[in-house]
Amino acid sequence: MLTGLLNPETITGMLVLHADKVSATALEAFILRIYRQKNKVGFLKAFSDNPDPFTMGFNPLSTMMRNLFLRKASLWPRFHVHVAEALEGKKKAEVIELEVPMTESMREIQTAIMECVEVSIHELKKNNTGLEMDNWNLDSALLKNFDVMVRRQLDPNWHRVSWKTKQIVNDLTVLRGMLSSVLALDAVSFLQQLDTIHAAHRPPPGSTRQTQSPWLFLDAAQTIFDTAKRRVYSSNKKAGPDDNIDALRPVLEEQPKWAVLAEVMEEIHRDLYFEPPARDDSNGTILIMCADANTCRQLRDYLQTMHVKPRTEKRIEEVYDPEEDKPSAAFMMRRKLRNYLKWKREFAQVSATLFAENQKALSGAVDPRIGQSKNRAPANKRRRVRGGGTTGSAPGRHDNGSVAQYFEKPAEVAELMAEIQITEEEAKQKDDIIGDPLEDMDDYYQLYDMQDLVVIHAYEGDQDEHVLEEVKPKYIIMYEPDASFIRRVEVYRSSHNDRNVRVYFLYYGNSVEEQRYLSTVRREKDAFTKLIKERASMSLVLTTDPHNAEDPEEAFLRTVNTRIAGGGKLAATAQPPRVVVDVREFRSSLPSLLHGRSMIIVPCMLTVGDYILSPNICVERKSISDLISSFKDGRLYSQCESMFQHYKNPMLLIEFDQNKSFTLEPFADLSGSVSSISAANAGAQLNDLQSKIVLLTLAFPKLRIVWSSSPYETAEIFERLKKLEEEPDPIAAVNAGLDLDGEGVDGGTSAGTGTGLGQVWNHEASEMLRAVPGVTSKNLWGLMAGFENIREVANAEVGELEKAVGREAARKVEGFFAKDLLEEEQEE
Repeated sequence: MLTGLLNPETITGMLVLHADKVSATALEAFILRIYRQKNKVGFLKAFSDNPDPFTMGFNPLSTMMRNLFLRKASLWPRFHVHVAEALEGKKKAEVIELEVPMTESMREIQTAIMECVEVSIHELKKNNTGLEMDNWNLDSALLKNFDVMVRRQLDPNWHRVSWKTKQIVNDLTVLRGMLSSVLALDAVSFLQQLDTIHAAHRPPPGSTRQTQSPWLFLDAAQTIFDTAKRRVYSSNKKAGPDDNIDALRPVLEEQPKWAVLAEVMEEIHRDLYFEPPARDDSNGTILIMCADANTCRQLRDYLQTMHVKPRTEKRIEEVYDPEEDKPSAAFMMRRKLRNYLKWKREFAQVSATLFAENQKALSGAVDPRIGQSKNRAPANKRRRVRGGGTTGSAPGRHDNGSVAQYFEKPAEVAELMAEIQITEEEAKQKDDIIGDPLEDMDDYYQLYDMQDLVVIHAYEGDQDEHVLEEVKPKYIIMYEPDASFIRRVEVYRSSHNDRNVRVYFLYYGNSVEEQRYLSTVRREKDAFTKLIKERASMSLVLTTDPHNAEDPEEAFLRTVNTRIAGGGKLAATAQPPRVVVDVREFRSSLPSLLHGRSMIIVPCMLTVGDYILSPNICVERKSISDLISSFKDGRLYSQCESMFQHYKNPMLLIEFDQNKSFTLEPFADLSGSVSSISAANAGAQLNDLQSKIVLLTLAFPKLRIVWSSSPYETAEIFERLKKLEEEPDPIAAVNAGLDLDGEGVDGGTSAGTGTGLGQVWNHEASEMLRAVPGVTSKNLWGLMAGFENIREVANAEVGELEKAVGREAARKVEGFFAKDLLEEEQEE
């Protein structure tokens, strides 16, 4: 659209989906601005099914409409009369709501995690009193965007935030993930996740209590780890002469939803057998919807093995037990426990190796007389800390006070492993097809009847509509609640009156899952209510662009060319300023902001630089992450080198995000989280980044570095830089760096010297000649055009050099190369 390949006047209209994601700096807003400037007749329509973003900020609805160049807003909430009538229709979908009670262990873990979250939020509010923290509560912590909300408020001052606050922000993310995991993962997988969390939060050797996550010191944290272990295996006293000997026995607590899912599947199969489906458009397919791919794999394993009974050898007589016919996850859980114990053994070895390496690196100098580190106190000494406490160890915890990691005795683990050895029935289940020679495929593959098909799928937003239309399910099992998918099922059912749909809605009662779903529904209703009130009091939204809003006389005065100095006449032009932009830069918001400042954007594939402001000014734009990566691979040095070859005033633009702090400290370590490094390491990496910038300026003294706090500031800087400069030539900007001419640092070319050779100069050789006495930027190109290499220049006589650089310069050049440095050194 900018180059004219697509004429905006030929476009009838535009439809924008996910309008809630279109901001003022978004690429979609840029496209709409170009379209509306050149096409006043075509229509614009935007759609969104997420009302929450329209309620954040000051007048969000009018701001969003201004970004989209819209004047009218239509709201269609679920409680709208027409919407309710359309969705309910003559025949509503049959919905069966199943509230599944949690086990006592799950309830204890959830309560303990919630306590840790509440304490973390309290500490966060206590350490940051100057921020708006009305929404920082336990209810908001259950929402998906709580981490984003907290980080958005802290980002502008992230370099001033204390290390403890940064740690608590990361801890909140971990704790919120644990809230979801205790309901979604099985008992073994959840315990394995706790092991990794504990290892990640374990402080490095030699650190103090103050450098650890605060939630690990709570009694609730100990409850989480103890209860999670008790769900997998328990410790019982052995019957024997020594009563102190413990034995580990598998518990393998199953998720309550598994049994309910099996009952639902049995009910569906019973209905399909006794009441065959009527001839309608829907299939007898069963669609199970989950939150993510991990839950899909979990349910697949359970449904495949729920009727497999791992019989133990201790059973002597075969007695019919009706309980054994019930579906069970014992087979799957035993297999998971075996894999967990193997992983735990390897994990312990890796942890011990890493701990030993860190201990060796941080141990310091050791005095051979006492066998202890000079920097460490003896083991029997306990140093006082602030508040009267000590750093001594507590029962069931590490020496520094954190939660203990569970590494049972090898004998106990071996006995537990023997308890869950692979039985004969389990061994048979592993006989799968290993090779697939693509011969006799009918023996391995067959087409299933849609009535026998069970599809397990994860929620994917808009893609769920395609899944419903392709599968055409008659039975839908929502294993985990999702408000948006319920809306899609309603639309699916109301769009096809000849399809019968039965929906099973599963959720854990009195759980975070239920609370999160109810909170989402409530927020959706409140958002629509707020939007209705804002629309009722909203003034007319002005969608005119600056080009048409400006008076022609003012535009004429604005474009008066004042670049002619020395008392010359003023030149007037009707053309606005022009900037040549690399096409790869359109992924950023800067081209859109430049276009919004009444500049003509010329997109080109540039080899040198990102933005060409004038024939002399070339700008290489770097975000902070791109700057760090450019330093690592050396790309920035070569880019600056090429800019100096073709432009007189190269510039390096270092641009920060408008919502981030205007300092390099938060970006000292981009390879990991802040909690993974110490303050000393962060400072060292910050100094390393600054030292690289200093080395760059030493290598290129004439390089100008522009620091910008946001893209808005960059657009203003570019506008000021262009005021005293000529307009750039797009063709020359594209040819720069393509080896089409011999353009030099000062803008001169080989053609400009009168030789007409059109050669390409060697940059390293030209830099060496610049250091020779008598060689200037004016006579350099004549010297390079008259001689093939530096050796010819060094062996040339004064008469030969005089033709290229003049008599005085030729004497200096010849004298420099004729000087015998060895004789001078001997004389000295």
